[in-house]
Amino acid sequence: MASKTANVLARVEPDVKEKAESIMAKLGVPASVVINMLYKQIIMTKSIPFSLSIPTAPMALDEMDAATFDAIMQKGLDEAKADRSRPVSEVFSGLR
Repeated sequence: MASKTANVLARVEPDVKEKAESIMAKLGVPASVVINMLYKQIIMTKSIPFSLSIPTAPMALDEMDAATFDAIMQKGLDEAKADRSRPVSEVFSGLR
């Protein structure tokens, strides 16, 4: 095994550090091992090993024209008539 002599200095938000280190402690994995694993995955995949994207937020009512609003309402009506609905509890649990 190669000797570990290089250092990585990173600034993170204190609460993020605390929460992450708490999870790592429960797993019995020190931060240095996690960082080393991350670096190895970057080398192996030649990429960041998780998805980086900007989520698309739902369009607000004042951002859409009448045709877009009507299309959304028609789709909802069609789904309701076809009985393609879900219980509200399922919808809310999916949002969490």
